[in-house]
Amino acid sequence: MADADTGSAPETTDRIEIYADYVCPFCYLGTRSLEQYREGRDEPLTVEWHPFDLRHGKRNPDGSIDQEGDDGKDDQYYEQARQNVRRLQEEYGVEMAHEMATDIDSFNAQVASWYVKQEYPEQWAAFDDAIYTALWQDERDIGDVDVLADLADDIDLPTDEIRDAVADEGLRTELEDLFTEAQQKGITGVPTFLSDGHVARGAVPPEHLERLVEGDGSGGRR
Repeated sequence: MADADTGSAPETTDRIEIYADYVCPFCYLGTRSLEQYREGRDEPLTVEWHPFDLRHGKRNPDGSIDQEGDDGKDDQYYEQARQNVRRLQEEYGVEMAHEMATDIDSFNAQVASWYVKQEYPEQWAAFDDAIYTALWQDERDIGDVDVLADLADDIDLPTDEIRDAVADEGLRTELEDLFTEAQQKGITGVPTFLSDGHVARGAVPPEHLERLVEGDGSGGRR
């Protein structure tokens, strides 16, 4: 016999969205901050990942990256970015093999990650983390399909499917559409975190993510 309906509201799970690109050092740092926040929670947190393409506009027809293209980022910009990366590494206790990855294209990695998210959602978080670790700790080229296949194999994902996904023009077009959709929603940089209509931009600390998701009862949500 089924239990009687007590009329109590169903349990809800807090949710956060993140727009990110694997080649962004602040996205890596932001995901580490997010992990620290999740570890400090008593309740589960649903994370919804959205891919974002920082190399859009710098990718040549053959897929290579145009390093000479003028994107408005000069030496002073990159030096300031490196200083910020070093500061956040110390603040969050995160080790990184390098501070920038300007010569790496993440498009293949994002296609593979999107495929895993759709087809093997329970293994997506491990694959996502493996991609970040490969680039920022092991200095591997995550644009290389062989590297992605190795990462997939390490967590028992079918490597042939990963290779096929990366080469799938339909899937690649789908990703392009997602990138365009993100821009149309006003996402101009990453990482961008969203929760219940509130937004946080950048590799914000765990306590900021806590305010974003949970609020503090006094207008502290940002």
